[in-house]
Amino acid sequence: MDKKENGVYLGIDLNDRYTMISFWQQNMEEPRTISVVMGSEDYQIPTYLAKKHGIGQWFYGQEAKNQVKMGNADGVDKLIQRALADEEIFIDHEKYSARDLFIIYFKKIISITGRIYTGDLVAKIAFSTDSVTVEMMELMATAVNKIGIDTSKLILLDRKESFYYYALSQKPDLFLHDVALFEYTGSDVISCILSRNTKTMPQTINLEYSNNGRMFDDKDQQFAAIVKNTFDGRAISSVYLVGDGFDGDWMKVSLQEICHGRKVFMGKNLYSKGACYAGMIKNQKVDWPFAYIGANETKMNLYLKVLVRNEMQFKTLVSAGESWYEEKGECEVILDGEPEIEFWIQQPDSREAHVELLELTDLPNRDRRTTRLRITATPISDRDINVVIKDMGFGEMVPSSNKTWEHTISLKLEQEGDETWVS
Repeated sequence: MDKKENGVYLGIDLNDRYTMISFWQQNMEEPRTISVVMGSEDYQIPTYLAKKHGIGQWFYGQEAKNQVKMGNADGVDKLIQRALADEEIFIDHEKYSARDLFIIYFKKIISITGRIYTGDLVAKIAFSTDSVTVEMMELMATAVNKIGIDTSKLILLDRKESFYYYALSQKPDLFLHDVALFEYTGSDVISCILSRNTKTMPQTINLEYSNNGRMFDDKDQQFAAIVKNTFDGRAISSVYLVGDGFDGDWMKVSLQEICHGRKVFMGKNLYSKGACYAGMIKNQKVDWPFAYIGANETKMNLYLKVLVRNEMQFKTLVSAGESWYEEKGECEVILDGEPEIEFWIQQPDSREAHVELLELTDLPNRDRRTTRLRITATPISDRDINVVIKDMGFGEMVPSSNKTWEHTISLKLEQEGDETWVS
């Protein structure tokens, strides 16, 4: 890994049950997870907040639960769910916004990282959550802004994507073949198989996700059957077991099934570490030869064909595999010839590109190379990109007409063979 930039990368695994925080900074071989008890591996912080009766003292995590149990405080659970629903909550006879309560909790958990990286700046802060939505992005943006971190440093990803970044940041022999993840944190056993298409560049990644349901009486035998069914016909290099459901000494037969010719790892902090790796990779501090096209990633590459120093080149506006809510491309070009722009659209698993020609209607007639255009491409979903083209004129010689052209390109329409450009 190319680890040149100073600063701290924070990875936070966040849900309504618990929170875990990992971090990476210069000269560290891999991310570390912060324990709430110094010297232990107690990584899980209950996502729970409590207010002491009669005064404005707040507790978080296990201490908050203990204070409520002793009758000293009123507690609040399901902080994320309630914040997203914008609930109003009565606690200690006062009314609070659930969003404000989540911010208090977030400030509390972030405060424990101060002893780890005092004096360093945060390069990226990445959250691994149950799902990625615009509402979740807005809530996290508010939270990081409240602690003085610019929202441009914020990354939001779901747990499948965290697994992707973690698994492919390990030694190559651990992902020589497919990689398996089993998560057992609630009642159901979740499995996910990561496979690579080595014939593409970058290598496209597929994640096959399954909910295998509950395990009841004989968990060992049931889990062995789940493993056997998941691995059927596959070459598996490594296996990760995540969650407190795997605690205890109950795996006998199933462990033999898993370990047969494979590396096996067990822990609880894979997602927070994966979020750390995501921050480093997305900040382009790592040479990353993979592309995962999940539910939150842009499904197409969008290019311009431009002439640079008499050499024809492709200028990337939007890259497939990047989170659509984070991606934005902008450039300025000088028009040479007809009032039209060619856009090249390519799916990441294809070598062919579809070319769309956009005519700039009503552009003033000018001499060649005296029109400068600003082109901005902003994804509005994983399959739709909004493109705005603005006439910038050419300095004092040629004033701008202030004309703009705005269109949306849709991958779905392209695949169906219809017109790609939609006004």
